[in-house]
Amino acid sequence: MQAMTHGRQPWYREPWPWLLMSGPAAVVVAGAFTAWLAVVNEDGLVAEDYYKQGLSINKVIRRESAAAALGVKARVLVGEHGLRVQLAGAAPAALTLQLVHPTRAGMDRTVRLQAEGGGWYAGRVDVAAGRWKVAIEDDSGVWRIAGAAADVRPGAELQVDARGMAEAGG
Repeated sequence: MQAMTHGRQPWYREPWPWLLMSGPAAVVVAGAFTAWLAVVNEDGLVAEDYYKQGLSINKVIRRESAAAALGVKARVLVGEHGLRVQLAGAAPAALTLQLVHPTRAGMDRTVRLQAEGGGWYAGRVDVAAGRWKVAIEDDSGVWRIAGAAADVRPGAELQVDARGMAEAGG
């Protein structure tokens, strides 16, 4: 029997080793890219002072209970470059309204609202449309109402009360 002799090529000229190595090579590249993303981008979901925030939760609960006892309710009207709030149940000289983005701390906004009379307060702030947590508190720190709104955009109307609700309408 005569042995067949083929001109053998070096391994790097064959397609199968390259095909078999391409999977692990792609995983190494994807892992390096993921590690780069983790190092470059800040994790906005983790608070720097999470321990202090945990300790102060009782203070927040007391302020929300005070708002419920006073019957504080707010109607928030979102405009192009500002907010108007109609407050019922209390009448402080000024309010602080916080708009907290659920995932991007850098987008959070705090605005001081000045009394306009008749229970209305107004302030200027630019807000990107989307889902926001809304918190309204008095200047003296006695009460606080908060809630999560589904859609904050110019022309939206929110109802925030002591139960923690922020319902979008309008």
